Amino acid sequence: MRSPSGLLGPRGLLPLALLCLLAAARGSLADGQPTVSPLTSLPTEEERITKYSNLSLESHNIPPTASPLTSLPIRGEMMTKYSNLSLESHNISLTEHSNVPVEKNITLERPSNIELTCQITISRGVNSVNVTWKKGDELLENYLTNATGCILYAQYMFTIINSKQMGSYSCFFGGEKEQRGTFNFKVPEIHGKNKPLITYVGDSTVLMCKCQHCSPLHWTWYHSNGSVQVPIDVQMSEKYAINRTNANETRLKIMQLTEDNQGSYWCHAVFQLGESEERVQLVVLSYLVPLKPFLGIVVEVAILVAVILLCETYTQKKKKHIDDGKEFEQVEQLKSDDTNGVENNAPRHRKNESVSQ
Repeated sequence: MRSPSGLLGPRGLLPLALLCLLAAARGSLADGQPTVSPLTSLPTEEERITKYSNLSLESHNIPPTASPLTSLPIRGEMMTKYSNLSLESHNISLTEHSNVPVEKNITLERPSNIELTCQITISRGVNSVNVTWKKGDELLENYLTNATGCILYAQYMFTIINSKQMGSYSCFFGGEKEQRGTFNFKVPEIHGKNKPLITYVGDSTVLMCKCQHCSPLHWTWYHSNGSVQVPIDVQMSEKYAINRTNANETRLKIMQLTEDNQGSYWCHAVFQLGESEERVQLVVLSYLVPLKPFLGIVVEVAILVAVILLCETYTQKKKKHIDDGKEFEQVEQLKSDDTNGVENNAPRHRKNESVSQ
């Protein structure tokens, strides 16, 4: 028996397969199940968590692109971001009718949160006053202003974490007369001996620098050779020794001094927010130097004695010359008297002879 060509032939198999697929799709839709396509969709978050519950979940976000000049964080953000740093608050009060700027020097050793406040009393409306903040010549943003009655407040908060943020911060109140208040931030100063340290050849001396109420991270000593500062390496020379007993001071000991060791010595302190240095002057003298004033006195005395002797000799000679002149006059006077006596006796003798005759 021959089968019908429309159903059993090669051309009849394709329509039959399509009919079977269509029937299967209708049956699955009738059962309420979604059709599975060759390109399946991504599983939902719940399915992934259920399927991979034994794995940890990591989340990453791409932050927005920061502009080259990022704005300073506001107070809440700053306190959260740098909550481990201490907060330092500084105030300046300005006078409305004064043109004299007010400055305040602030010593800062380590990173800190800073709160700067300027206040000024305005007799006219506070809304007519323009407030600006600057770091050097750079205009700052994100500062706060507040008015209480006739008092206007300008507050700027920021964080100093490196040496580039040190410097001068100024508040400006613009009106009929511009008022300015400036906060100068700098690292602690170190102190040495103000007067030159004088010592002698062959002796030993100690140079000291100290920082009050601060602890530098590192100390370094330099010897100034003209305009060049040469670091002193105690490991390479037995002539020097550095004492680091206390963190806030340093001592440099120099042994067997010569005249070549005199000059300027610089102690250099490094802090987290900058550097500071101080100069100590050393003068090395030979033992002949103290004798020079004594020798000068001896020479002056000798000259004085010589002058006195010359004066005495001259006076004695002059006195002798005067005495010789007087003796000569006396001798001449005696000779004259003798001559006159002889002449007077001659007539008298002649007279006596004539009488006797």
